[in-house]
Amino acid sequence: MRPEPRDGRWLAEPAFGVYVHIPFCAHRCHYCDFNTYEGLDDLHDAYVDALVADVSRASCEWPQATSVFFGGGTPTLLPAASLVRILAAVRARIGLAPGAEVTAEVNPETVDAAKLDALLEGGFNRFSIGVQSLEPRVLSALGRTHSASGALQAVAAARSAGADDINADLIYGSPWESDADWERSLDGVIAAGPDHISAYALTIEQGTPLHTLIATGRAPDVDPDVQAHRHDVAEQRLGAAGYDRYEVSNWARPYRASRHNVLYWSAGDYVAFGAGAHGHTGGRRYWNLRLPRDYVSAVEQGRSAEAGSEVLGSGERAGEALILGLRLTSGIDPCAFAARFGQGALQARRAVIDDLAAADLLESSPRALALAPAATMVANDVLCRLL
Repeated sequence: MRPEPRDGRWLAEPAFGVYVHIPFCAHRCHYCDFNTYEGLDDLHDAYVDALVADVSRASCEWPQATSVFFGGGTPTLLPAASLVRILAAVRARIGLAPGAEVTAEVNPETVDAAKLDALLEGGFNRFSIGVQSLEPRVLSALGRTHSASGALQAVAAARSAGADDINADLIYGSPWESDADWERSLDGVIAAGPDHISAYALTIEQGTPLHTLIATGRAPDVDPDVQAHRHDVAEQRLGAAGYDRYEVSNWARPYRASRHNVLYWSAGDYVAFGAGAHGHTGGRRYWNLRLPRDYVSAVEQGRSAEAGSEVLGSGERAGEALILGLRLTSGIDPCAFAARFGQGALQARRAVIDDLAAADLLESSPRALALAPAATMVANDVLCRLL
């Protein structure tokens, strides 16, 4: 299986992906609600051993992977040799298609030239670098421990090491960020020259330190109108710099869209390894034990690391696939969607689709069904009406 062109369009026939979760961080950011933990350095080696063992005993009935994504947490908190060892197990058991995209999430303070060289040599070919902001005050308020200069140096180091596929992550709309801060962050990242830029509106999640600060009045809440303005600024500046938005929060140079993320948005199949990781194959969704020590213990004892699963009905699959696909700027191909999920998948929602189109929230034609540009910042509210 050869990977599809990376033009960021919805895929009628998605390929196959692998997700690997590394749940360790040196410091947990104030806004983070991911399954990640500080202070578990003593578990790193055992966790790597467990991942390799879990991958090695996995089913081999899947096709070769066209994308592999190491997320976290901070994957690059581990030594390069450990990450390369895990990737080698994926390659040996599942296989990588020619030209497969292999991404590692990177925190700027956890990499140097030698580590990046080792990762590239070991088979990684894409780095997603957590820049978030280039304003020191904003970084500090978000709980980020790297400097603005350190973030830009990480992008430069990845390029110098030979990486030709680099993403920079940004977060906008925090209460501590001004219009000028956001514009400087955008301009600084554009000048660094990544191939792909992800820009996400700050979301306040239950249970995070930031949620507590806002709930107790010690920090102001986010302003949706400000966030919408920030998104508009990103659209203008990134577009002028040659980055096309292909998803609500993602921009890329031509043919540099994230293959792995497009797989998700096209409701493709992917297998997941690691503590708390979620996978989806053939309409079955599953999730692994959340705590790293529980995951390690299960694998060491030869038990399944799964914590639970569910089988989606045809209607549920179609509904989820629809709202995922409509996040892509291309939208979906109605004919291909019907061929994949059944003729009734869209017809059952025709009245809602027509209402949303009449309200200029969807663009509907025989060739494409897509989110209208004016609905971008209210995408979740619009798309939930289609479930």
